[in-house]
Amino acid sequence: KVQATHPDCSVVLYFQEQEAECLEILRSESQTPAPSGHPRQQGCLTEWDGVSCWSAVPVGESRAVSCPDILHIFKKSKALIWRNCTESGWSFPSPPYYNACELEAIGSTNDTEAKASGSLGGKGYFVTIKMLYTCGYSTSLAALFLAIVIFSCFRKLHCTRNSIHIHFFCSFILRGAAVFVKDAVLFSDESIDHCTMSTVNCKAAVAFFQYSVLANFYWLLVEGMYLQTLLLLTFTSDKKYIWWYILIGWGVPMLTVCVWVVTRLQHDNYGCWDDYTSPYWWVIKAPILLAIVVNFLIFLNVTRMLAQKIRSPDITKNYKQQYMRLTKSTLLLIPLFGVHYVVFALFPEHIGVDARLYFKLVLGSYQGFLVALLYCFLNGEVQFEIKRNWRKWQSSRESNIFNLATQDFTA
Repeated sequence: KVQATHPDCSVVLYFQEQEAECLEILRSESQTPAPSGHPRQQGCLTEWDGVSCWSAVPVGESRAVSCPDILHIFKKSKALIWRNCTESGWSFPSPPYYNACELEAIGSTNDTEAKASGSLGGKGYFVTIKMLYTCGYSTSLAALFLAIVIFSCFRKLHCTRNSIHIHFFCSFILRGAAVFVKDAVLFSDESIDHCTMSTVNCKAAVAFFQYSVLANFYWLLVEGMYLQTLLLLTFTSDKKYIWWYILIGWGVPMLTVCVWVVTRLQHDNYGCWDDYTSPYWWVIKAPILLAIVVNFLIFLNVTRMLAQKIRSPDITKNYKQQYMRLTKSTLLLIPLFGVHYVVFALFPEHIGVDARLYFKLVLGSYQGFLVALLYCFLNGEVQFEIKRNWRKWQSSRESNIFNLATQDFTA
């Protein structure tokens, strides 16, 4: 079986395992009786100093250990740390760990110190990140709900295109809700050790989050597919394809997550399944990359077809405007949502940690707002319908006031 851990927990779990092994050695030594006729030799007992395990040695002897072997945390070093056993006990490590063991240059020293000693305390950096993405998701959820209400209330906006937009909005709402659920389950109680946490609730929260991410990318794929279908089949009704779109947008992510859950249960049922170093993570990552690649091919093909359609004398001005409205939004979103995922998917998780946090959490939290803006609030058709109904309501209100005034005058 493969046991994978979240990268942030690898250091903690490493030292926990080393400490447990050291304490077991110490317990074994204390329970072993001295040979008869030979008094127990005076010296220093086995000791765990928080970093390394120092085996027992007689007084006057020394012991050397190497730096902790943790990939991506400490640089490989041949330096040794020494301690002498004196009559008063173990001496201090020489040279000190902070001199002998050099950290990997994941970020600059100033960045590390800023995060560790930020104005909000040791966790200030991550608290700030959480505040930013909470604000982003809240803004996105409000905009998406408003966009769905607009598309649902105005009868003239009821069409296949806007139905697909509503499903796309719902996938973002699902993603925002999944982030809040995951935070509530995994990080609400600071007394719980997240690195050793392995409950049904936390696994379900992570699985729900992965489903929402997959649905996001596959509904973006559906938007691209619909645009291509619209360009290819100009005079064919698009309503008959709607169930295929729904099956792709919601069904494929559900099937993928089910396969991933079964795989984790059978082969890697450790922790909360939020580790990105597990090889089974590709069950989720591969379908997302596939959707992005297909969308990029659609992006190229739609650009080519659009140029042909616009130059064609057989296409009416109304159709050209319809193509341009949908194309501007979809062609912007395809590269915008796909590029950063591809870039980060091809690099190990320990590279560009800060950039990942900002792109995936902070900037990613505003994607729903951007989608609502492009497909609804900046949509000329939507703006026209809102203005028309507003004028209709004002006209009706003025008419009612005039009628009431006339009745009062005649009375």
